[in-house]
Amino acid sequence: MEHPTTTELEAGLDEVRNSPADNGTLDLIVRRPDVDEREVLQVGELSIEEGLVGDNWIRKLSGRTDDGSPHPRMQLTIMNSRVLALVCPDPDRRSLAGDQLVVDMDLTEANLPAWTCLAIGSAVIEVTDQPHTGCRKFSQRFGGDALRLINSDVGGELNLRGINARVVQPGTITGGDLVRKV
Repeated sequence: MEHPTTTELEAGLDEVRNSPADNGTLDLIVRRPDVDEREVLQVGELSIEEGLVGDNWIRKLSGRTDDGSPHPRMQLTIMNSRVLALVCPDPDRRSLAGDQLVVDMDLTEANLPAWTCLAIGSAVIEVTDQPHTGCRKFSQRFGGDALRLINSDVGGELNLRGINARVVQPGTITGGDLVRKV
């Protein structure tokens, strides 16, 4: 599979920078029932205890907690849909990114600092202070150039890999829902 080059990726950054600061859109909901498994949902349920109901987050071990339990501030991962389209031109492969929520919204820390709440459908989530970075799997799926870009200084500034969040009010989310700061 051919992946976008660094030059192609950098050329798309202005489009990413033009993501809406407010009133974004939930473009993709992806449940991960098990490692390397993906289910694209039109409707999902968010739970304070489980995150995205049916997702494997609740069973994943974390190196960031003392006891290895799932990290409560890494319940949901959110990626910008413009970034995902840039690194993965094939819409059928976008669920492979592994993020449960893909939104058309500015995910920079300047726009969404830790502890900002976002309303989506009848649920509310809270951006957390846990970093979300690219890994070997991301490189395998989208290419080394994509990994280098998202882990670069500009990638960190724009939160190209995305952000972490947790559920603070359970509810139902639906693809196409408005994503707004509360």
